[in-house]
Amino acid sequence: MCRSRVTRWLTVLPMLVGLVLVGACGSDGPAASGPAPSTASSATTPSGPASPADTPPAPTTAAATPATSPTSPAPAATSTAATSPAATSSETATATPSPTGPPILRPGATGPEILELQRQLMTAGYWLGTPDGTFGLLTQQAVLAVQKTAGIGLDGLVGPATRAAIARGVRPDARSTQGFVLEVDKGRQLLKIVRDGHVETTLNTSTGTEQIYYHDGVQYLADTPPGTWRMFRQVNGVDHGSLGDLYRPKYFHADGIAIHGYASVPARAASHGCVRVTNAAMDWLWSSGNAEIGTTVLVY
Repeated sequence: MCRSRVTRWLTVLPMLVGLVLVGACGSDGPAASGPAPSTASSATTPSGPASPADTPPAPTTAAATPATSPTSPAPAATSTAATSPAATSSETATATPSPTGPPILRPGATGPEILELQRQLMTAGYWLGTPDGTFGLLTQQAVLAVQKTAGIGLDGLVGPATRAAIARGVRPDARSTQGFVLEVDKGRQLLKIVRDGHVETTLNTSTGTEQIYYHDGVQYLADTPPGTWRMFRQVNGVDHGSLGDLYRPKYFHADGIAIHGYASVPARAASHGCVRVTNAAMDWLWSSGNAEIGTTVLVY
């Protein structure tokens, strides 16, 4: 019986060992699956100790780093920064656009272009003194005369419209047809020197405002009387009148109306009735012989 028991024990023993081995593999199942979460935890919290179970997931963690890098906001910020200089350059170009045509010429400008402008004005008969390459008062007066003749904005600047009018050589028409006449065009505020119906010279002028004013308690109308008159008196100097000083006046009306020099000759009617020109233009009228005593003055 002892032998039989031993035999049975020997028969049972391998089975027990097998059961033990099977139980041990079963016990390692959860333990083997456990390191996967542990590895993920170690990837986010690297302070944990490394274990053999942590080693296999390491490539996955390393692969995760490049995967998140392209989606990080850093490249987008870099892209914005890269386009920023282009926007600044565009704004600068907009603030200072490239001119599509000649620049606007204005008082104070100097140089060959101004000299050419003055020559063109003189050729068209607009008086401005001697061309000197400087856009001064007399050049501006001539520009105003062109603008009045062409019927464009009166700003005294040479922009596209004024430049085109000068290039066309626009001239005002004359009202008279025979003889030598000084025409005062109140409608366009121009003084024209006309010979046999042809306008030789044109100047900017300022005539009476056509408004009521009072002097020494007496009411007057600031008008430049229309009609045909003749120069009958002149003063070679400053004539100190009750309404102001008149520079080298040439009188053509009994009410004290004269063509004279004045410091201010705007583009509009501004006088008490006289015909204003610049002092330099008045000097020229004297020296040129275009305003002698007896000269016909036509006001309309």
